[in-house]
Amino acid sequence: MGVGGNFWELLKPYARQEGYDFLRDKRVAVDLSYWIVQHETAIKNQATNPHLRLTFFRTINLISKFGAFPVFILDGTPSPLKSQARIARFFRFSGIDTSTSTVVKEGVSKERNSAFLKYVKDCVELLELMGMPVLKANGEAEALCAQLNKDGYVDACITADSDAFLFGATCVIKCLRPNSKEPIECYRISDIEAGLGLKRKHLIAISLLVGNDHDLMGVQGIGLDKALRFVRKFSEDEILDKLCQIGKGDLPLFQDGIICLDDVTPFLDDCSPKPKQSHCSFCGHPGSKKSHLKFSCEYCLTDSNVGCLKKSPNFKCNCSSCDKVRKEKDQKKHDNWWIKVCNKITMEPNFPNDEIIEMYMCNNHAMLTVNDTLLAWADPKTELVVDFLAYYQSWQPCYVRQRMLPMMSTVYLREMARNPTKTLLVGQYEFHSIQRVKTRYGHQTYVVKWKKAISGELSCPGPVEQSDMQEEELIEVDGEPNDLLDESIDPLIRIDGCWISTDEAPELVRSAFPEEVVKFMREKEIKETNRRKASTVRTEGSHEMSDLSKPQGVQLNITAFFRSTKTQSQAKPGDPGDGSSKQKRKVSSAGLSKAVRRRLLFG
Repeated sequence: MGVGGNFWELLKPYARQEGYDFLRDKRVAVDLSYWIVQHETAIKNQATNPHLRLTFFRTINLISKFGAFPVFILDGTPSPLKSQARIARFFRFSGIDTSTSTVVKEGVSKERNSAFLKYVKDCVELLELMGMPVLKANGEAEALCAQLNKDGYVDACITADSDAFLFGATCVIKCLRPNSKEPIECYRISDIEAGLGLKRKHLIAISLLVGNDHDLMGVQGIGLDKALRFVRKFSEDEILDKLCQIGKGDLPLFQDGIICLDDVTPFLDDCSPKPKQSHCSFCGHPGSKKSHLKFSCEYCLTDSNVGCLKKSPNFKCNCSSCDKVRKEKDQKKHDNWWIKVCNKITMEPNFPNDEIIEMYMCNNHAMLTVNDTLLAWADPKTELVVDFLAYYQSWQPCYVRQRMLPMMSTVYLREMARNPTKTLLVGQYEFHSIQRVKTRYGHQTYVVKWKKAISGELSCPGPVEQSDMQEEELIEVDGEPNDLLDESIDPLIRIDGCWISTDEAPELVRSAFPEEVVKFMREKEIKETNRRKASTVRTEGSHEMSDLSKPQGVQLNITAFFRSTKTQSQAKPGDPGDGSSKQKRKVSSAGLSKAVRRRLLFG
């Protein structure tokens, strides 16, 4: 959830739609709990162990399709406030009255249910077998994701909890849609600051006013629009202190005045606006109607003898008197709004909660000191993954190996770029050639062909079951459409006997096999040159063909066809063909009607 009040809708205009290469060679922190909850909500009744199934496929796609280095973050022990809010949310959805519930009021710290903890344990075991680093937070997983992002250990966070910005995240990825030209929906704190004029402490203040995961209610009667308008009145350095002062009733209401909360209402009553100057009911400008009927006023651009113009239905006078009255009314309206908001804040008990502010501003959300050794990616233990998924998912070994091959080829190319001593993919295939350039959803890849070097079980995998090849449909989760990363990797891997071909990123292939890329580009250029030459020859040949040299198979129009047929039927072998008969016919038929001449011409 994160910040309440449709906070994501406020940030939506400032989202960036990024392409496939946005995450290439970048580290990303993944909120694993968000994945598990989303999987359970989306395909709970459509697959066995959806948390394992989609964690497996999403991890493969993050590495093979997007080229990322994922780091998975687990939730730690939730704070008592989070437990209290979670219990209150459960009671609210169940229709239970929480006014007399001691459990909600005490806020007992409680772990998630045992089923969810088992899901997390299963996913962690699978991810560690796949070589992924897994870290556990002290409290919220999105908090540690934000800390890693803020401190520069990762380049982005993958989470749907909007309070990641409150914890200090600078780049949050909310949605991944792999089957589109721009699959990544990315939010940057710099874009939010530039668009809304809000910084981190402003966002914390908004969450305190509208509610968050640790205080569902916030301040009664204050929504997102009011909160946004209110916090914009203060700078980032003073907003939280001002909220504390307002909560205690000590804050002057206006930044440029010294008026206290108790003194505002009578002050506004004493300063009621002075009576407005009389205006003409005909033209609406200052002065009397009697004088304006005879002579036009200074505001109406007419001849002096014509008089003023009748005012329009939506007329507003712009004289100094009316302008002053409008400004006074707007100021009074604003002052009354300000008083109401401050009164609501003052009436809220224990506002703001210092514990929530301290939690958001804390920079120690990890149980261990984060360093480069913790963020280390190991080679996947393929056979152990095969055994694990065969036990939990009842998948055939050949199926698991096929699905893992795109990830294995990406890992292999990365190793070759760093240390070109590893010569075989999965110990059995060697790089053969680059077949062609492929474009899918506007994203270019190289189709790389691999050749079997030695015999073995992995070299010629069996066919894939069709039931497992279907792509995921577009599913809505919590009212937000989410494309689950599809399990189908047909465009990424092709098997032909003991040859296989995979789709790889051009940059990755270039760094691992630069000579092969140069060779492929040279051959491609030669083929393109030959194609252009052949096209030029064909074009020139077509221009040289005259009408007389056209092939006889070309169909003539109907008039030319009948004329040529008539001529051929009249021309006989041995006939001199001196044209005298044509001249005679022309002369003889000069006086005939048009219909008769047509019958003579076409037979």
